[in-house]
Formats: sequence, structure tokens, C-alpha cells
Amino acid sequence: MLTVQQVYDFINDRAPFESQVAYDNSGLLVGDPARTVTGIHLALDVTPAVIDEAVSLGANLVVSHHPLMFSPINRLVETGYEAHLLCRLIREGISLISAHTNLDQAPGGINDVLAAAIGLENLSGEGFLRVGDLPRAMSAAQLAEHISQRLGDTVRLMGDGDRIVTRVGMCSGSGSDEWPQAAAQGAQAFLTGEAKHHHALEAAASGMIILEAGHHATEAPGIFALADALQNWENIVQCNVRVSKSAAPAYHTPVRQRT
Repeated sequence: MLTVQQVYDFINDRAPFESQVAYDNSGLLVGDPARTVTGIHLALDVTPAVIDEAVSLGANLVVSHHPLMFSPINRLVETGYEAHLLCRLIREGISLISAHTNLDQAPGGINDVLAAAIGLENLSGEGFLRVGDLPRAMSAAQLAEHISQRLGDTVRLMGDGDRIVTRVGMCSGSGSDEWPQAAAQGAQAFLTGEAKHHHALEAAASGMIILEAGHHATEAPGIFALADALQNWENIVQCNVRVSKSAAPAYHTPVRQRT
């Protein structure tokens, strides 16, 4: 039998939970460490749709990138969005492990997977920042299109689209505060999920290109790489535990029907 604790230990070996930053809330957040795992469902976020998927697939453990209770909550009243999610996980008997900033920084984690996805070479960097060389020089506009195709999402370019880029810095998610460190390592462009307005202004004034690819697009490849690693883990194979990846959209806007 595979337990929640064994899955926690598997993740901890690759992305130690003690490496998370002080404001984070990674780790086992819901459930009993000794409980037997019947299925594992990987997702970027815990949402109602992700819980629906886990239930339909028979998964009683969700592994997410973004944690619940990132900010403390004082009551579990189901009129609150996050309280409802927590109560539903408990009712459905689903445990929750979140691997956030520990997985962002880890070798082979979120940022390394993102760098590989866009084809960076000679990669360096520590913490959340990665800097690497492009296989060939291209304009900033060509780079934006290249990243868009690799990640399957729209990329916003902030800066001179004609500038030639050979070296790129990057930090997934909301990582635009890392751009000065990337510039110091010779990067002409910086990729992130979400760029703060004042960071983009400062970067543009310095000549740095900012490429904003979306929070989901820059982090989903990394959490799904963890799903692949779990799928190939010998304990998973021996215990015949299914590992699944969420197909739920990050956002869903209901369409109002005309009457």
C-alpha cells in the first residue's frame, strides 16, 4: 500500500519543504499521513473543478502547486471560497499536499522545466532565477512568438520588438522583481508569468525586454513534470496507483443566457 506520507517524502526528496520561503504554506495541508492512497491528481491550483476531477477519477490525494491557506483563515464557513474548498476536500476524503516555492527553486523544478520548455542552454542561476542562452539569436518579437508556441499561450512583449536577444532570464509566476539580477548576468530579455507595472517601466528604461506569458502557462509545465516523475516511481507502479493531471481551465467565465 502507498501512503500519503510516502508521497510527501517522494516530493520532499526532490524539493525539500524546508526550503520554502517564510511566507509560504507548502506541505501536507489536509489529511492523514498514514492514509492509503488510491489515486493522485496533480493540478496547479485547488479549484471546484479540480476537486470534481479528483472525485471522478477516484483520486484521494491532490498535489497542487499553489497552496490553500496561503493567508491564515480563522473559520471554516462554507460561504467563503477557500473554506468551501477545504470542507469539500474533507467531506470527500481527499488529502492535499502543496509544493510551491520549494518546487519553484528545486533542481528539475518549476523554473528548470520552464527553461527547458523554451529551449534555453548553458543554464545558470539559483533560487528562483534562471538565465540561459538561446540556441540562436532572434528578435524580441520572434522570441515572443517562439515562447508562445512552446507554452501554448499568448505572450505580451514589453519593449523594442526589433532588439536582438541571445540571452534570456526567467522566473515563473509573479517573478518580475528578478529582472535586475538577470540583466546583471547578461540577459537582454526576461520572461515571467506576471509583470508588475513599475517593474516593466524600470526594465524598459534600462533597455531590458519583458515577456509576460501568464501565471498558468509558466508554472503548469513544472507541476505536470512532477506528475510524470510520480508516474514512473516504482512504488506507484507496484501499488498500481493512478496518477492524473488536471485538464480543468485555470479560469472559467459563465456565459449569461439571454431570456
